[in-house]
Amino acid sequence: MDRPNKRRRLSPVEDDSASFPSASDSEPDKKPTLGQPRHIDSDGETQPTQDVPVVSRIKAKQRTTTNPEDDLDAAPESLPSAIHSSLDETNPTFATLGVDPWLIASLSRLAIKQPTRIQSASIPEILAGRDCIGGSRTGSGKTVAFTVPILQQWARDPSGIFAVVLTPTRELALQIYEQISAIGARQGIKVCLVTGGADMRNQALELSRRPHIVIATPGRLADHVENSGEETIKGLRRVKYLIMDEADRLLATGKGSMLPHIETCLSALPPSANRQTCLFTATVTPEIRALKSQPQPPNKPPLFITEIDTDSLAIPPTLRQTYQLVNVVHKEKYLHILLLTPANLEKSTIIFCNRTTTANLLEYMLRILDHRVTALHSALEHSLRVSNLARFRARAARILVATDVAARGLDIPDVGLVINYDLPRNPDDYIHRVGRTARAGRKGTCISLVGQRDVELVKGIEARVGREMEAYAEEKVSVEGRVVRESLNVVGDAKREALLAIEEGRDVQGRRGRKMVKRGKT
Repeated sequence: MDRPNKRRRLSPVEDDSASFPSASDSEPDKKPTLGQPRHIDSDGETQPTQDVPVVSRIKAKQRTTTNPEDDLDAAPESLPSAIHSSLDETNPTFATLGVDPWLIASLSRLAIKQPTRIQSASIPEILAGRDCIGGSRTGSGKTVAFTVPILQQWARDPSGIFAVVLTPTRELALQIYEQISAIGARQGIKVCLVTGGADMRNQALELSRRPHIVIATPGRLADHVENSGEETIKGLRRVKYLIMDEADRLLATGKGSMLPHIETCLSALPPSANRQTCLFTATVTPEIRALKSQPQPPNKPPLFITEIDTDSLAIPPTLRQTYQLVNVVHKEKYLHILLLTPANLEKSTIIFCNRTTTANLLEYMLRILDHRVTALHSALEHSLRVSNLARFRARAARILVATDVAARGLDIPDVGLVINYDLPRNPDDYIHRVGRTARAGRKGTCISLVGQRDVELVKGIEARVGREMEAYAEEKVSVEGRVVRESLNVVGDAKREALLAIEEGRDVQGRRGRKMVKRGKT
C-alpha cells in the first residue's frame, strides 16, 4: 500500500482568510500545489482536502494609509509642557492664519505643525501688506514668522529678487539660508547667500542671475552695492520685502555700528513706500522703539507692532541660571572642573568669552586637556568658522568656545549648558547668550563665572531678566575642592603649553605655521 504524503502544518484561519486563495477556489482539473493539504479517499488515492483553506504562514503586509490633514490638525499633546509657553494658547493652525496648503505641508515635514504666538500675531499682518516690528524671546520661531509670508506671496507672483534678509553675523545668515531653502524646496526657491569671507566674484555672478531671496550681512552687501556694478545689483531695485533679523544689533549705535553699511544697502533698494519692511528681535532697544513714531507713507497701511514675552519671559522658563564664584587668577581651573562634573560631562556646551584672544587661548588649552573642543570667533577664516560650527552641530566636538558672534539666532537644540567665562557688559547680550540653551521647552543650565569685580554686572543682569541667579550646586560635588586637588598643576601646565603654541604660530593641532608670532618687547 502506498504511504500517504505527509501533511503540512497550517496556521489557523483568521477572519481575513478570504483574501487568500483556498483549495475550494482552485479548478478541479488542476494538480494540487506544493504544500496543499491532502487526504486518502476510500479507493486509496490521495486527494486534496476540500474543507481546509490554504493559509500562508507569512502574514500579508498591512498597508496603512495616513491622512496628512490628520497630522496637521493633531494637537501637540506629546510635546513638553514648557513648549506651550511659546505656542499660542488660542490653538490656531497655520490654515486659520491664511497660509496656503503647500506651505502647511512643507512646515509639517519639518515638524512645525502649530504656530507660536509671534507667528500667529505676525503672519496675517504681513500677508495683509503691513510693515511689522516683532519682538519675542529667543527660540520662539521668528524666522518662520517672516519666511512663511514671503514664500506665500512669492509663490503667487514669483519674481527675482523678491526679498532681502539682513542679519548681523555670517552664521545666522547661513542658518536662515538653510531654513528658507528647506521650507521652499518643493517650489524650487532660489536663495543666495551673501556674506563676508566668501568669494565676491561668485556672489556677484549669483546676484546677477536674480535669485528669489537674498540672505546677506550688511557689510558684504554694501560692498557689492559700491563695487560690483549696476548689472549685479539691478535686481535689488525691485525688492518687495526687506527683513532685518536681530534688528537691535543691526541698528545699534556706537563702536562697531552697522548703520553706515545698512544705509548703503538701502540706497539700492526701492523706497519704503514701495516695499514691506519687517524688523524682528529678541530685545527691543530704544533705537527700535524710536521707529514706532516714524510717519508712514500715505499709501501704506499702519505699522504693526507686537512685543510678546520680551519683558516677562526675557529668558526661557526652563533655564536654570547659576553662578560660580571664582578667583580670577584660577578661572581656567574652575572652567576645567565644571566641564568634568558628572552632571555636565556629557552635555553639549558653549563657552562665551568677550575677546577673540581669550577664546583662542581656551581652545588651545582645552584641547591639550583632552576636551573635544572647537571655536567660533571673528579671528578665524570663513571656511574654519563654517566647518567648526558644523562639527559642533554634529557633536563631533562637545564644546564650542565662542565670542558673541555665536550669541544671536543660532538654533542648536542639543545645547545643554552655557558657560559665561566672561560676563557680558550689556545685559541684553546675556539674554542672547543664554538663549542658546533651553530652546523649545527643553531644559538648560547657564553657569556664569563671577569674580570679585563682577558683582555689579550680575545685579544689572538680574534686574534686566527679572530673576536672580543661584549659586551653582551639584550633589556630591565640591567644585572648589576638586579645583585644589585635581586642576591646579594640570591646568597651569596646559595653559603655559597653549601660550607657547600660540606664540610659536602653531595651530590647535600642533602644526607650525609659516610665520611665527614675534615676541613683544618687555
